[in-house]
Amino acid sequence: MKKVQWALLLFYLTSFTMAAYSQPADTWKEMEGFHTVMSTTFHPAEENNLQPLKEKAAALLAAAKAWKKSTVPQGYNAALTKPVLKRLVKQCSIINTAVNERNSDAELKKLITEAHEIFHELKEKCKKPDTD
Repeated sequence: MKKVQWALLLFYLTSFTMAAYSQPADTWKEMEGFHTVMSTTFHPAEENNLQPLKEKAAALLAAAKAWKKSTVPQGYNAALTKPVLKRLVKQCSIINTAVNERNSDAELKKLITEAHEIFHELKEKCKKPDTD
């Protein structure tokens, strides 16, 4: 009977450990939330459709602020990430102000492109190299 109990315990612990390691360590809910808003504003802007950006500039700023306030996951270098997130929030604030001031579509396209570049810097350059 004890062998069965130990086998069940070993199975349980192994299953729990495998489940914990199957989750990506660098999943970042707030980054994905920001990406959702960014993609619905930037990609239309690439095609000179600035209306989605005009409608969602405040949401873009709110998502950037939420991302900045969140905890940097283990898969990212916090020392690199935090200052870049600060730049992203600043850029999204500039975009929101420009939308509210009814700046030209050309200016808005330039601003959202800069924000998109900062976003990719966060996704790519701030990530720790895989150690596998």
